[in-house]
Amino acid sequence: MTDLISRALAHRAARTPKNGTSEGRTPKAPRERTWKLWKELSSLLRLLILTQAAFNIGFYAVLPFLAEHLGTAIGMAGWLVGFVLGLRTFSQQGLFVVGGWLVDRYGVRPVVLAGCVLRITGFAWLGYAEATWAVIGAVLVIGFAAALFSPAVESEVARQAVVWEQEGRGSRTRVLALFTVAGQAGAFVGPLLGALLLAADFRTACLAGAGVFVLVLAGHAWLMPQHIPGRVRTRERGGVRVLLRNRRFLALCCAYGTYLLAYNQLYLALPDEVQRAAGSQAPLSWLFALSSLLVVFAQLPVTRWTGDRLGLRRSMTAGLLLITAGFAVVAAARPAGWTGLAGLLPAAGFVVLLTVGQMLVVPAARSWVPDLAEEGRIGLYTGALSSVSGLIVLIGSAATGSLLDLGLPAAAPWLLLAMVSALAVAFVPRHPNQTRDTDTAR
Repeated sequence: MTDLISRALAHRAARTPKNGTSEGRTPKAPRERTWKLWKELSSLLRLLILTQAAFNIGFYAVLPFLAEHLGTAIGMAGWLVGFVLGLRTFSQQGLFVVGGWLVDRYGVRPVVLAGCVLRITGFAWLGYAEATWAVIGAVLVIGFAAALFSPAVESEVARQAVVWEQEGRGSRTRVLALFTVAGQAGAFVGPLLGALLLAADFRTACLAGAGVFVLVLAGHAWLMPQHIPGRVRTRERGGVRVLLRNRRFLALCCAYGTYLLAYNQLYLALPDEVQRAAGSQAPLSWLFALSSLLVVFAQLPVTRWTGDRLGLRRSMTAGLLLITAGFAVVAAARPAGWTGLAGLLPAAGFVVLLTVGQMLVVPAARSWVPDLAEEGRIGLYTGALSSVSGLIVLIGSAATGSLLDLGLPAAAPWLLLAMVSALAVAFVPRHPNQTRDTDTAR
């Protein structure tokens, strides 16, 4: 893996002008259509990208409707519903680092297959669960399944994207952008499928979600190779200690965690703003759809453009500044107190700027991980990126919720969130082409 990364970075450095300002950008490539890019991918990459779409279809066919099911059909108290949803997030995001470690130790195939089996079990169990303990057990299984499945798929896509770049086919961010598009398309289709299935009942939606993962399990059992060429299994201990000393990786986690905190405002600060402007939260679904469709249709063109002109660091910096501008738009408009359609325009502007910022930040951050990871530890680092960032979101969301409840001037919370996003630029690692060995030795 070290030789592979070194060749990729050397190949990139050879194309860098002497003034060093390209930060790893690749030369302009023909603006091929998405279908052409898809055709050029390896069969393994296509399997993994399709897997991401199917994963999100199955997930979002069920989870958006869970809170209402727990509150109405089962009769849980509001605090208990929130507790159950929090457990799901913890068992998923918080344990990504465990899933990543297992991938490095045992390989991609067994961890993916185990994640599929657990997700099928969890969804089927949730469909029949009525007692509180049964619901909690099912939700924990569902969350841990993703903690196995996602680091395995994401880390291998990132590694294969490095291979793609090393072979001179273009920037690795283009492959990861297509991966993001597939996931977002699944997130868009999933709730629509779930809404149709709920015409029967929640159990039908759960069993359909389980059925999607049966297909994913069958596809991976059939098509995923036992051993992926170039993938190194690591059985030595000490990876976490080295990770915690990797300052550039931890800085990347801080910058990425700030982006996730900003993205979380779609579910925390934005609903309050929409409620104020429109008198209800009905427009939220349209704003969420706007975000999803922007990613589906604009992610690849944006990534092609930035791949020709920006590097990893500049992409992340530009994305965080766009997110800052999104918060600033709402902060500037709040004192006017607009309502109705005019009042929703700042919220729509926030969603658009946040989404474009996301399209710059996410592929760049995921592309950066292989350069910062130790040999054979890409799964651990991929999982840690999500776990550390998730911890930042947990702490930051609690602070944001307090801000919203303090009765501050209307613009203050949005202005403070803009400042946090702007300050996150300082955490974006410098010198993207610096080798990992030099960094670790510091």
